[in-house]
Amino acid sequence: MARCRPAMPLLLSSMLCLAVQIANAQEEPAKPLRAGIIGLDTSHAIAFTKLLNGSDSLGVRVVAAYPGGSADIPSSHDRVEGYTKQLRDEFKVEIVDSIPELLKKVDVVFLESVDGRPHLEQVRPVFQARKPVFIDKPAAGSLTDAVKIFELAGESGTPCFSSSSLRYSPEVVAIKKNPKVGAIRGCDAFSPCELEKHHPDLFWYGIHGVETLFTLMGTGCKSVTRVQSDDAEFVTGTWTDGRIGTFRGLRGPGGYGAMVFGTKGYAPCVGTGAYDLLLKEVCTFFKTGKPPVSADETLEILAFMEAADESKRQGGKPVALETVLAKARAEAAQGSKANNAK
Repeated sequence: MARCRPAMPLLLSSMLCLAVQIANAQEEPAKPLRAGIIGLDTSHAIAFTKLLNGSDSLGVRVVAAYPGGSADIPSSHDRVEGYTKQLRDEFKVEIVDSIPELLKKVDVVFLESVDGRPHLEQVRPVFQARKPVFIDKPAAGSLTDAVKIFELAGESGTPCFSSSSLRYSPEVVAIKKNPKVGAIRGCDAFSPCELEKHHPDLFWYGIHGVETLFTLMGTGCKSVTRVQSDDAEFVTGTWTDGRIGTFRGLRGPGGYGAMVFGTKGYAPCVGTGAYDLLLKEVCTFFKTGKPPVSADETLEILAFMEAADESKRQGGKPVALETVLAKARAEAAQGSKANNAK
C-alpha cells in the first residue's frame, strides 16, 4: 500500500490542471457574429451600430456596410453620404461596393434601406448565401413583394424576420401583462403617419402604429375600413372573434401609443420604440435562427395596411384581408413564372 502513495499527489495535480483548463475554456468569450448592413439611408444604421459595437454583451458586431440609397426619395438620397462617412470614420466599419462583396465578410445581415421597394432584390443574394437577416420596416414596398420575400426565405431555409421597434416598447410590453386590464378586447393605436408617394400610404410611417396594434391585439383581423382627411388616417379592423381595433395615423405633431380595453379595465399606453430591446431580440434571433415574429403575422400586418389602401380606393367600404392576400400571392406566383421564363 505504501508504494501507491507517491501517485496520489501526481493524480491530484493532473486533476487540478484539467480543472483550470476547463475553467479557462469556459471563461474565454465567444467571438461576436460579424454583421453587415445593407442601406445607409436611415438613422437606424448609426443607432444600431452604436449600440452593437459599444457593447460585447449582445455578441454581434457591425463590420461592413453597403450604402445603397434611392435617388427618387430625398430622405434617402440626401442622407446616404453623411451616414456612410460616419460609419466609416467614427465606427471603423468597412464600406463595400456591392451586396455580394458584403456577404463574403459577414455572418448575419441587417437590411436597413429606408425605401421598401428594393428590399426584394437586395435580399435575394442574402437568401442565396443563407445568411440570417433582419429586415427593418417596412418589410417591402408592397404586399406582393413581402409575400415573395418570405417564400424565398422558406425555400432557401434562411432565418428571416421583420419588425418595428414599437413592438418592444416597454410600455407596450407592460400593458399586455397589466392585471388591471386583463385579456385585451380592443385597442385604439396611434402614431405619426407621414405619407411617401412611392409606398402604400401606411407602409412608410404608419407601420409603427399598426405594429403596436397587432402586438396588443394579436393576429386574426379579417376586414378593414378606412377614412382619410387632411389631418389623419383612421382605420378600423374587425377580428374574427368580434374584437375591434383601430389605428389613427397622425400628421403634424404626434406621438406613439394606444388606449387598451380589457376584460377587467382599460388603460393608456404611451411610449416610443426601444432600439436596445429590439436589438436584443434580433441578436438572439441571429444566434438561434428562431424568428420572434412569424412571417404570417408580418404578412397580416402588411395586408391590414394594403387593405386600408383598397378601402380608401373604394370610398371606405370594408375590405377583407384574405382578398388582398390572395391577390398578392397570385401576383408573386406570376412574377416567379416570369423570372423562370427568362
